[in-house]
Amino acid sequence: MTTPGTPARRRARLRAPRLIAGIAASAVALVALLAPLTIPAAVASPSPDPTPTPTATPPVTPGTTVFTLSPVANGIVRPGESLTASITLQNGTDAGLPGAEVTLSLGPAPLPDRQALTAWLDGETDGVAVDPVATAALEPVAPSSEEVTSVGLAADAPALAGRAPGVYPLAASYATESGVVTATSAMIVPADDGREVGLGVVVPITAGTLTEGLLTADELEVLTGPGGGLIGQLDGVDGTAAILAVDPAIPASIRVLGSSAPATAVDWLDRLEALPNSRFALQFGDADVTPQLQAGLTRPLSPSSLTAYIDPANFAAPDPSPSPTPSPTVTPTPDTGTEQPSLPDLLQLLSIGDATREGVYWPADGTATRDVVATLGSLTSDDGAGLTVIPSSSTTAGADGRTVPAYGRAGESPVLLFDADISQQLQEASVREKSWLRGASLTAATAFLAFATAETDGPLLVSLGRSADRDRIGLSTAIDTASTAPGVVPRSLTAVMAAEPGDVELRDIEPQEERAAAASALLTRESELSRFATILDDPSMLTGPERAEILQLLGVAWVADPAWPTALAEHHAATTETLGSVALLPASAGDLYGASASLRFWVRNDLDYPVNLVLYTTPGNLRLDVQSETPVVATPQSNTRVEVPVQARVGSGEVTLALQLRSPAFVAIGPPQTVEVNVWAEWEAAGIAVLAVIVGGLLVIGVVRTVLRVRRRRRRGDEEPER
Repeated sequence: MTTPGTPARRRARLRAPRLIAGIAASAVALVALLAPLTIPAAVASPSPDPTPTPTATPPVTPGTTVFTLSPVANGIVRPGESLTASITLQNGTDAGLPGAEVTLSLGPAPLPDRQALTAWLDGETDGVAVDPVATAALEPVAPSSEEVTSVGLAADAPALAGRAPGVYPLAASYATESGVVTATSAMIVPADDGREVGLGVVVPITAGTLTEGLLTADELEVLTGPGGGLIGQLDGVDGTAAILAVDPAIPASIRVLGSSAPATAVDWLDRLEALPNSRFALQFGDADVTPQLQAGLTRPLSPSSLTAYIDPANFAAPDPSPSPTPSPTVTPTPDTGTEQPSLPDLLQLLSIGDATREGVYWPADGTATRDVVATLGSLTSDDGAGLTVIPSSSTTAGADGRTVPAYGRAGESPVLLFDADISQQLQEASVREKSWLRGASLTAATAFLAFATAETDGPLLVSLGRSADRDRIGLSTAIDTASTAPGVVPRSLTAVMAAEPGDVELRDIEPQEERAAAASALLTRESELSRFATILDDPSMLTGPERAEILQLLGVAWVADPAWPTALAEHHAATTETLGSVALLPASAGDLYGASASLRFWVRNDLDYPVNLVLYTTPGNLRLDVQSETPVVATPQSNTRVEVPVQARVGSGEVTLALQLRSPAFVAIGPPQTVEVNVWAEWEAAGIAVLAVIVGGLLVIGVVRTVLRVRRRRRRGDEEPER
């Protein structure tokens, strides 16, 4: 297979490790965000007012402890049902924690609104009344381990009797030497009024951070094999009504391999295409559209060509099996040539299946300014105006904690708005491996959803966020929790958008200057490479991979990844090496004897493709008449000789020749060079004259000697006597 680009582009890049690193970085970011919610490692150092720890906590970090309350059944308790909760104490310190008695407390009155729920889950317990209703013993916790216990109320417990529909504050607490540690959650008593609200659940299908344009066969085999990230995502959405947001680079990576694609990847793609779920395509590589537009583009980038990744041999039709008993009367048909294989075009490579809504854009959450949304809304496709997916927190209403319907209009631009609070909890639940910890986020999501369904006047939308490495159970559980919540009916993308869009006001968002500057630098380098690529018969062999790599580097998964600057620097170095892969080899000074000759130069070509060049040669004075344009076809991975005819004009002396390689489009290739040539224009005539004199002199001498010899013979003959 022909490898796209230069040797620099063939270097091994750690994609899969970066994918894992991206997940780890996300976890670190969550830990940093919720760090104030963890318990200090030094329990003996009391705090005057211990901060209550909310239920939704990230994996415990070294040196801290985390106390988590996870109600069973997502906290839903209908009349006549019991309340059961899981209590977990995780110890990330080097010291053991003593056993304790845990008290479960339940509020007598429901929380009034979403804002109150947010404050309660954030540990702000002041002013919220709760009553102890049950206790449980928690065993001592060894260093770097955890203990889990359960606590609950029977269905006939007085504390559960006569509860009106609503979201009730629920807490678990235990006493330490430094004070009382509290974890908060909620109990939901659903309304039984028969009201149903449509809910769309958007699930991105992505591959994480990449630096190369497409996934390799080895990477696909891992990601689509048992335990792989892509197979986990597909298993999680299979059988659900989730709306799929698919990165088209994934199916393209499989299709370009043709018959060499791993069997697991082919099966994965077949399953994706067969799913009945409504869907839309993310940008290639899940590229963030915000920095592209803020860098000055009028519309987001798209792949230009993936031809460089295709090996035609992988698309050749198999030879038909010969007949076991061929007829002896058949006349052989002359071979008219090998039939060229049919290669997939760009649209075929990028297809994500049926039921696709065109023109949907999903910027990184919280980055789309009013200008970005307006620009995207002005773009049209067969399905209408561009549709921007943004979190509800990007609107003034959502930022105030109010519920925002799924389909809206910001000015003249249509927008899809997913509920930020519910989505955050669902995403966190989807990446949790342990069910007794996952339940905390699922309960919080259900509680927010209870308020949202009661407040909305249209369908709702939630997102499970981007995550390239979550298992089937976590993902499917999060989807089912949202889709089966009380009063909720799953909806497709088309059904969500069937409602009349309401007017929404976007809040002020600061431009992403750093990412916009990075996008601008990538675009500048791409422009340079595009001009350089005019040396090829098919410039897309260079420009196609370059565009694909740029889109991957602008992927949303890189937003919180500290390795992004390094990835950008590596790409810059690779592009620089490509731009320097074709050039003139340094030429040394020489001498020119005679009136005409050919000067010899060498062109270096490190690319895998032959290149078309023109060597422009300009003399510094009139002593030489030089062929100004010399076409060159430089062979791949070699040095090619170029001969430039010259002719001496008048006199002798030194001549400086200016040399410059250019593409057929007159783009300068490589740096210009100069070479000094010493011209000896009269040497040939003078040499011939001197040689003629020498030869003539030798002839005269020879003639004279011959004449003298003859005379001497005659003289001797005359002197001899007669006999």
